[in-house]
Amino acid sequence: MNTILFDKQASIATITLNRPKAYNSVTRELAFAFQTAMDECANDETIRVVVITGAGKAFCAGQDLVEVTTPEQMPGFQTILQEHFNPIINKIVQLEKPVLAAVNGVAAGAGASIALACDIIVAAETASFIQAFSKIGLIPDGGSTYTLPRIVGFQKALALAMLGDKVSAAEAEKMGMIYKFFQKEQFDDEVQNLAKRLAQMPTKGLSYIKKAFHQSLNNTLAAQLEVETNYQLLASETADYQEGVQAFLEKRKAVFIGR
Repeated sequence: MNTILFDKQASIATITLNRPKAYNSVTRELAFAFQTAMDECANDETIRVVVITGAGKAFCAGQDLVEVTTPEQMPGFQTILQEHFNPIINKIVQLEKPVLAAVNGVAAGAGASIALACDIIVAAETASFIQAFSKIGLIPDGGSTYTLPRIVGFQKALALAMLGDKVSAAEAEKMGMIYKFFQKEQFDDEVQNLAKRLAQMPTKGLSYIKKAFHQSLNNTLAAQLEVETNYQLLASETADYQEGVQAFLEKRKAVFIGR
């Protein structure tokens, strides 16, 4: 069985973590397949939005502990972070297209980190998020010590990391960890509707928004105003900007081409 399923429908690419019996926990094979899929999304100009989800009942349970504890195949923590999770997180953040996390079930440990790295996170009502690292004496990785405090606040993030509390989808929405949660029966349709909406938007403009927001995390106001100026100049030169203005003047719906 392929550890990653890659599907492209029109301009929407869906990456499905595909180890359902192991709650889509990450092995070395899956990590490399995930990175290859992300590279394909980056290189294919016809792809305008990427959806990341999981097969079966879980989104991702984090690192496969069987692999970690099996001497003959144990890659070691430095290898796991530097060759598996860190590249995955960087590829998600650096992709110049919107990345939608469709959290269909539990997102635990590094699985939660993968979701938190995405641009927009939606979850099924039955999904949950767990910073499970402390339960086995580890610290959050996959960028969670960076993303989580910035999303939910320092105190809340630190408590979640230390206590390893399970956060329901409803609680995650309330604290701003995710964009929205949906009823399980409606989840797949809502994800597709959101993906289609993103795919029909000005892709270059969305990529500049993504870059500007990430740069703001470490910038002063003065520096960020300069960032906004630079990206606004780039956005104003796109075909989609011209189409957006023309559609507004003609009182019609804009048809963006992602350029």
